[in-house]
Amino acid sequence: MAWTREQMAARAARELRDGFYVNLGIGIPTLVSNYIPDGIDVNLQSENGMLGMGPFPYEGEEDADLINAGKQTVSELPSTSYFSSAESFGMVRGGHIDLSILGAMQVAQNGDLANWMIPGKMVKGMGGAMDLVAGVKRVVVIMDHADKAGRSKLLKECTLPLTGRACVNRIVTGLGVFDVTAGGLRIVEIAPGVTRDEIAAKTEARLVA
Repeated sequence: MAWTREQMAARAARELRDGFYVNLGIGIPTLVSNYIPDGIDVNLQSENGMLGMGPFPYEGEEDADLINAGKQTVSELPSTSYFSSAESFGMVRGGHIDLSILGAMQVAQNGDLANWMIPGKMVKGMGGAMDLVAGVKRVVVIMDHADKAGRSKLLKECTLPLTGRACVNRIVTGLGVFDVTAGGLRIVEIAPGVTRDEIAAKTEARLVA
């Protein structure tokens, strides 16, 4: 049985390391803040100007002034600091963020990422993803393995406009965990109840041992 969104977020949280500065993208990645492993101290950074985000607040404890880049309310910590978006992007572009966990529409077998627009559909803006994939030391993507029509989102080549080229290091989907290698995608972990044959049948990208 494939992982749920929450289980995908929990698996991605295992990519965190003590002392990391981490940016969480919009969508499933925001759930990662609820699954930070015990004993791991990380600083979550949001490009709208917040460093040190806590987990999502309990109902009734929300502060409308405390939001992440996806406009969701978050909690603050004793160590939280606030600054302008210009300073925030300076952190990203300056290489000071260790890990970015992003959502995606498509990922190619060479690590190309498409996650900012679908031609013909209204887009508010490209957001910070292009800066993140260019300036962050490691990029992990959380995404559904297939789209609503059942088509693979792990492709030989992306068909949507690219956010970045050869920028993704690891991918977490409902079916498993995959590393980008020179020869294609390597299966690192398989979700409980899922088989390699199922992954192969649902993946357009080249899979390597």
